[in-house]
Amino acid sequence: MAKLSVPLVGFLLLGLLAITVQAGDEYMKYKDPSQPFNKRIGDLMQRMTVEEKIGQMVQIDRVNATPEIMMDYGIGSLLSGGGSAPWPQATPQDWIDMVNGFQKGSLSSRLGIPMIYGIDAVHGHNNVYKATIFPHNIGLGATRDPELVKRIGAATALEVRATGINYVFAPCIAVCRDPRWGRCYESYSEDPKIVKEMTEIINGLQGKLPKNSRKGVPHVGGKDKVVACAKHFVGDGGTTKGINENNTVIDRHGLLSIHMPAYYDSIIKGVSTIMVSYSSWNGVKMHANHDLITNFLKGTLRFRGFVISDWQGIDKITYPMHENYTYSVLAAVQAGIDMVMVPFNYTEFIDTLTSLVKNNFIPMSRIDDAVRRILRVKFELGLFENPMADQSFVHHLGSQAHRDLAREAVRKSLVLLKNGENADDPVLPLPKKATRILVAGSHAHDLGYQCGGWTVSWQGLSGNNLTAGTTILQGIKEAVDPSTEVVFKENPDADFVKSNDFSYAIVVVGEPPYAETYGDSLNLTMPKQGEYTMYNVCANVKCVLVLVSGRPLLIMPHLENVDAFIAAWLPGSEGQGVADILFGDYGFTGKLPRNWFKTVDQLPMNVGDPHYDPLYPLGFGLTTEPVKSTN
Repeated sequence: MAKLSVPLVGFLLLGLLAITVQAGDEYMKYKDPSQPFNKRIGDLMQRMTVEEKIGQMVQIDRVNATPEIMMDYGIGSLLSGGGSAPWPQATPQDWIDMVNGFQKGSLSSRLGIPMIYGIDAVHGHNNVYKATIFPHNIGLGATRDPELVKRIGAATALEVRATGINYVFAPCIAVCRDPRWGRCYESYSEDPKIVKEMTEIINGLQGKLPKNSRKGVPHVGGKDKVVACAKHFVGDGGTTKGINENNTVIDRHGLLSIHMPAYYDSIIKGVSTIMVSYSSWNGVKMHANHDLITNFLKGTLRFRGFVISDWQGIDKITYPMHENYTYSVLAAVQAGIDMVMVPFNYTEFIDTLTSLVKNNFIPMSRIDDAVRRILRVKFELGLFENPMADQSFVHHLGSQAHRDLAREAVRKSLVLLKNGENADDPVLPLPKKATRILVAGSHAHDLGYQCGGWTVSWQGLSGNNLTAGTTILQGIKEAVDPSTEVVFKENPDADFVKSNDFSYAIVVVGEPPYAETYGDSLNLTMPKQGEYTMYNVCANVKCVLVLVSGRPLLIMPHLENVDAFIAAWLPGSEGQGVADILFGDYGFTGKLPRNWFKTVDQLPMNVGDPHYDPLYPLGFGLTTEPVKSTN
């Protein structure tokens, strides 16, 4: 055999190494964007260990994460819970730096699988300082304008992308059947048809599904879009007495005809994820409901995105909470939940699920189904090609264009329920030119109150320093004639009102902010101070009542003193929208998204009920024409 020279051997070895590397690159199909998603997913999954697959099924809160944890455990997702920010008044760049830091940890793992970052952007990018805060869903339901809601979805997606985040826990498509529920303002309507129409927001958040797309397959239409999440599956708005996380007692036909229709439409629109409800259906916890999650949602409806739990949702399968955690993990994963929101005890979850799999209590096929769904959404999002934040969206946060859109939404959401004693003598629109007018009430000059819960913090805040925006009082001052004196007194007494010769008064009162269980109310009354203010003012001068609330409140005893009555819901950061309509720059067009009860003893009460006798029915709303400006 002839001997080979050393240089020749070296050359051959280098060539062989180059071929090997090239072949290795070629073999890693999951990194090749030209390959179909299914092949990329299959290639990646065959490389993953059981531990790496389970890691993808975990979502933890950012406060418990580090880049090292992301790398070591292969965590699939992070989230910011309500109010969970890098620090108070964090800028978009602060958010981007934080998200990118965690993402670098994920990309440093053995297979470099990027994480997806979720946040509750339920009325705009509401956790973020100076973001545009849109009206809560109950107000958007009053607009009856799906195209407007789609534009709000697109604006929200841009503001979320401005902070480097790519996944939102929205929209809430609950059908609130009882206003005593503390999340009723997150529901577009008591009417499933209206809620169904408002799923158009998904096309704004994710982008419109291309023609001829397979139904049920998740879709994200570009770098300016985000992954959406329809929630909370299913029946969350139908619980007994409106008690949060309680039991929804209804037959299967009722569940499918009232609470399910918006999910049909969301899936047709390509929604990428669906969040499970804390509540139960006829005594069975939704987080453990195999029939509805696996058989119906994934089977009958052919949903191909991933199903995510709510915050510590699997812990609440048992009572007391977390009492039998092994059972809870087993029940939730076997029910069909793919990604589990375990904000705190992620190592316990990982260890428990790993043990259940290795001891054959949960088949590997169930884990593979979950991971395949999670990876499909990540590939559809383009996360493997573009895992880091795109800095070019920063200027969209709180942009003037988005604030103008929010102001439009406020105008269209206001519902006029009373306008003088008869149609021949309307109070509204108000004259801009008057000698002296009074603005009163706890909600007239409080940005936190008019934004409500889920604003900067989970439960919401009071005051004008929490974010950027315009209060209703500021909007009024801007709208009136320069010669009109505007007097603001939050809680005037009757003598003050009588002695100041006001042309008219605008009283803005309502509920303090709340979210979820803390908002559950069995009496639905406003704070006593609001009632006193309303009486002191409206009994002594012509007055317009603007009610800022997340739902109808007990108002019948006070109506006789009020000359005009407006339901303003929770309008968000752009209070000028209220003034736009008070003074006739635009006309009233909003319609009630739910009926307005006379007494709480009537509740629950919905269209079609034998005892349906509301003060104002679903769909009621007086209209006015804009006042033509004169030069």
